[in-house]
Amino acid sequence: MMGRDILLVEDDEGVRMGVRYALEMDGWQVLEAETVAEARELFERRNFALVLLDIGLPDGSGLDLCRWMRERSSLPILFLTARDAEVDKVLGLELGGDDYITKPFSTRELCARVRAMYRRAYDIRDSEGGPIRRGDLLISFEERKILKGGDPISLTHTEFEILRLMATRPGRVFTREELLQQIWDVSFVGGAKTIDVHIHNIRSKLDPAPDGASYIETVRGTGYKWRVGE
Repeated sequence: MMGRDILLVEDDEGVRMGVRYALEMDGWQVLEAETVAEARELFERRNFALVLLDIGLPDGSGLDLCRWMRERSSLPILFLTARDAEVDKVLGLELGGDDYITKPFSTRELCARVRAMYRRAYDIRDSEGGPIRRGDLLISFEERKILKGGDPISLTHTEFEILRLMATRPGRVFTREELLQQIWDVSFVGGAKTIDVHIHNIRSKLDPAPDGASYIETVRGTGYKWRVGE
């Protein structure tokens, strides 16, 4: 099991103090960074289980920092954002963020999100019936490994759990609300758009299927399903 160290990247001292206190009371160890430069230094020196990342930082963008981190690690990233613009939230997920929470937020909700992210990323699970093979695609849930044409495919932890849920139940239609509830296990994560962005990311990495279509099919007005293979 991964350790419980969290990297908190936030330039607002009041927010940092409140978040750190809540997380430490919940059993986490928190290291703080106020800038992109400090965050990079800590990230390269220490292994973290999770990153909590503000978008607006004094020496750069948290979005750019997320991209830099994602090139080096698949650890879960939760965005802390005061911005209301939908484009910032969507872009954060497209760059490899697993979730976001908009300020002001309750520390109770934050701790629930963090626990859910940790569970998705590091809980040991059964292999759920062994690997799935579809043409040149191989998905091993036990090893958390995906190969396409022999080349590894990298998914975020959230993307992998969405894939696990759907691919182990081919043909079963999942509504966006079901996916939110089963993957996040918290009351609200950002709505249907959050699921849509993660599905888009999975498709962009896995598609096309052997027949030229997408592995994940959109069921108009309802949600998504993993297409049954031929």
